[in-house]
Amino acid sequence: MTEDLTPAEAYAAARARNAERATALHPFREMYDFDLDPFQIEACKALEAGKGVLVAAPTGSGKTIVGEFAVHLALTQGRKCFYTTPIKALSNQKYADLVKRYGADKVGLLTGDNSVNGDAPIVVMTTEVLRNMLYAGSPALSGLGYVVMDEVHYLSDRFRGAVWEEVIIHLPESVTLVSLSATVSNAEEFGDWLDTVRGDTEVIVSESRPVPLWQHVLAGRRMYDLFEEETDHGGRGASRREVNPDLLRLARTENTRTYNPRERRRGKMVREADRERERRQRSRIWTPGRPEVIDRLDAEGLLPAITFIFSRAGCEAAVQQCLYAGLRLNDDEARQRVREIVEERTASIPTEDLHVLGYYEWLEALERGIAAHHAGMLPTFKEVVEELFVRGLVKAVFATETLALGINMPARSVVLEKLVKWNGEQHADITPGEYTQLTGRAGRRGIDVEGHAVVLWQRGLDPGHLAGLAGTRTYPLRSSFRPSYNMAVNLVDQFGRHRSRELLETSFAQFQADRSVVGISRQVQKNEEGLEGYREGMTCHLGDFEEYARLRRDLKDRETELAKQGAAQRRAQAAGSLEKLKPGDVIHVPTGKFAGLALVLDPGIPAGRTNGHRGFEHHDGPRPLVLTAERQVKRLASIDFPVPVEALERMRIPKSFNPRSPQSRRDLASALRSKAGHINPERHRKNRAAAADDREIARLRTEIRAHPCHGCDEREDHARWAERYHRLQRDTRQLERRIEGRTNTIARTFDRIVALLTELDYLRGDEVTDNGKRLARLYGELDLLASECLRDRVWEGLTPPELAACVSALVYESRQADDAVAPKLPTGNAKAALGEMVRIWGRLDALEEEFKINQAEGVGQREPDLGFAWAAYQWASDKGLDQVLREAEMPAGDFVRWCKQVIDVLGQIAAAAPKENSTVAKNARKAVDSLLRGVVAYSSVG
Repeated sequence: MTEDLTPAEAYAAARARNAERATALHPFREMYDFDLDPFQIEACKALEAGKGVLVAAPTGSGKTIVGEFAVHLALTQGRKCFYTTPIKALSNQKYADLVKRYGADKVGLLTGDNSVNGDAPIVVMTTEVLRNMLYAGSPALSGLGYVVMDEVHYLSDRFRGAVWEEVIIHLPESVTLVSLSATVSNAEEFGDWLDTVRGDTEVIVSESRPVPLWQHVLAGRRMYDLFEEETDHGGRGASRREVNPDLLRLARTENTRTYNPRERRRGKMVREADRERERRQRSRIWTPGRPEVIDRLDAEGLLPAITFIFSRAGCEAAVQQCLYAGLRLNDDEARQRVREIVEERTASIPTEDLHVLGYYEWLEALERGIAAHHAGMLPTFKEVVEELFVRGLVKAVFATETLALGINMPARSVVLEKLVKWNGEQHADITPGEYTQLTGRAGRRGIDVEGHAVVLWQRGLDPGHLAGLAGTRTYPLRSSFRPSYNMAVNLVDQFGRHRSRELLETSFAQFQADRSVVGISRQVQKNEEGLEGYREGMTCHLGDFEEYARLRRDLKDRETELAKQGAAQRRAQAAGSLEKLKPGDVIHVPTGKFAGLALVLDPGIPAGRTNGHRGFEHHDGPRPLVLTAERQVKRLASIDFPVPVEALERMRIPKSFNPRSPQSRRDLASALRSKAGHINPERHRKNRAAAADDREIARLRTEIRAHPCHGCDEREDHARWAERYHRLQRDTRQLERRIEGRTNTIARTFDRIVALLTELDYLRGDEVTDNGKRLARLYGELDLLASECLRDRVWEGLTPPELAACVSALVYESRQADDAVAPKLPTGNAKAALGEMVRIWGRLDALEEEFKINQAEGVGQREPDLGFAWAAYQWASDKGLDQVLREAEMPAGDFVRWCKQVIDVLGQIAAAAPKENSTVAKNARKAVDSLLRGVVAYSSVG
């Protein structure tokens, strides 16, 4: 090829090669046995030119290469590089990768659990650790040249996302930022913001997957392609993808079929011919079972596979189903290798704990090449599954969606059982962004020629909807940034109030809010034009119809207001009657799912609160726990009592009664029916409607009848135009309020937080008081509550296990429904301290309401959750794992994770507590030592 070049062209090519050899990128490229992709080269060149970069690319495309080039540049220039990740598991994984490349002496690790070689030139850490270093002004920041923020799209996370923005805003200007993100639809907007707060930032977006992805639907024995064969499955070209007509035909046939073989027609059995037709149809189409799916994938060479099941119990059940079906995916050599690795990784776990953790059943599944992966598993077990999967020794993993969040576990195939998942409030369809993230695991670069995403057929499946999920790249990055109490005192301490306010106005949240105002302003202008037209339509020749319409609206509003007052009065009477209930009262539940006779087990009055308190609104008044005549134990709400309730009878509740025992419930329900089954409750009499005697309503009706427009023949036509005018005017005012509300929203929230902290003597102007300095060391959702507990000496004199129980209430959040039975608590000082914590929270909650700090907007203190207190107390008291897990009714993985979080906060409390005349700091350290044992100590990932 070079022979065809002119001398000038050959000279220019030689100069370009020599110039490229002189760059830092040249030796870096030679470190890899594959050539870099164009987007990687573009990003690396921008970095070497001194620019920050935002790289948005699909999962598995190799965007971490850009982060590793930042590490290479830092070492070349004699500077430091911090590599941040969102979760400890990713930090551990990245640390191992970098140690393998650069050696243990040059790489450090800082997470909540581990501190290894923290002064190294390359340090891998969780994002929270870097945030804390920035606020503390850590000397480790000296010489920092590059920060890599892996999985930066985590800033959308409503619980932890603010940390990413804090880091981006507060990093010194001299630091070059490398942001690595999944494919997001508004990467340019995010890049514009980075350009504003960090300086020159290049946005590199790559849409193409390194391994093409084929989409399928598995129905019965047949694997259907989602799109027609001749179209572009890899998503690399611009050709239009049509849904497979065979799949559309199948969906039409199945979804319109209403035949049911169990029905009887006019009392006769269904005809044999119909049964035969049903049998033939069902032989073509069904939802394959889990072992059947894995067997099918194995036969077609599509393993290893990850099957996403949106439930922990479902994952465990899937493994058991495969074992019962006799599925074996490993030969004898692989089985032996699995056993060696597992025994080596779990050697430090005591034998008695192995039985509790279900080790032998877990090992049997691993030897067969099958495993579950979810947050309820012991972290050590999860790490082993990840390692075996990457080595090809586990070929079928059943996982919850948490596996999709960054862990490096690519597969040849990904299976989705359903396209619906529980989002914490309801069952909802998965979004295109979630679908892309889940299926992004399919296709291993350098191993597979193509990846496969398989959706299992379910009755009602819409292939068009599935195609929309598979073909849409709508995963917008939305800021979840909100100021917190800890953030406020740290900012004021470093920058003063005025500068802090300006810094917060540079957040991505405010950037997005300001941009959204432009579109709203345009809508306001359109609405104002529409109002003019409506005003003409309601013009009446007899008089001022706007005035007449206002009188009609006032009448309607007054009637509505009186109706609401009546309803509120009835609710108050009902709530008052509920407060009088005592355990053993027999009542009649008037409405709802559990209407009928019931026995009060617990009145359900929230501790430490009064009826006027905001906490009552959250809990909707007293929530009695009752046993129904049908043997169900349920916690009722005020909605079940539209009218006051009275005790019909009294019954003794046996001390031995256990609400979890079916036999106990059956016996007590039988006694309830015998005691009170014959009693008929009195019907509640309705009161006379308040509107009938209201003077304001009478006055308005008189004025309406006397108004000139009341006699107009076209009155109702004018009224319809007036109603449209009123609605549009109301919508326009709402839009105007939104514009006002979105301007300086973050700064206004900060002002309210500062006002509350000033009231509590954490701040005095630009001065941070001693109380404020203590709060600055406490990070977490309940930072202010923890600080107030230290100030009020709530934890003084507690033993280490008692302190662990109290601190658990600051971190734990129950996964159970609100109607769960009240948690078991330690007795004595610990119980009193927990009660005092709830009372302090009530006081703070009332203050937040006064200062308009809204928990619904992600700001403020949630109520402490006492659900882990007994488990933390037991474990810190040196009780065995079997006893603790059994009494807590909690998976080992959850138990370890909550213990790690309690340990983390105990460490903060030890640092923040007074050093003189206080036992808290010493006992917090002892509590850490008490908790950090057994499964908690040997689990390296939190």
